[in-house]
Amino acid sequence: MQLRVQRLRPGARLPTRGSQEAAGWDLYAALEEPILLKPGETVRVPTGLALEIPAGHFGLIKDRSSWALRGLRTSAGVIDADYRGEVQIVLTNYGDEIQTIQPGERVAQLILIRYERAELVEAERLEATRRGSGGFGSTGR
Repeated sequence: MQLRVQRLRPGARLPTRGSQEAAGWDLYAALEEPILLKPGETVRVPTGLALEIPAGHFGLIKDRSSWALRGLRTSAGVIDADYRGEVQIVLTNYGDEIQTIQPGERVAQLILIRYERAELVEAERLEATRRGSGGFGSTGR
């Protein structure tokens, strides 16, 4: 399987793996100047890349662990196999300090995930389970 990548901007960095067994590829900020991200603020960080996700897979954008410790979290993280636009990282500062995102800095990681396409069927009733409709802590702490 291949993940085809197109650079959309000069200087955009191709994704890299931090180690041989890393599950994901690091994605880099394709910025011309740093971004200051205030507490509670959300920004879109361009990667300068478009991806050709293989059919039957999607790309999942996830936090970098070191950034999560600083309060920087990603969201809106699904890239469908038929999307060909620029991948952008939605990044929110949940911390108490201003964070700086530098041009060329690793901002998130991309994980490819295989999925099954299910047929949606409306039902009058659903099969009963032991758990039933219990949620939000109903199975213990």
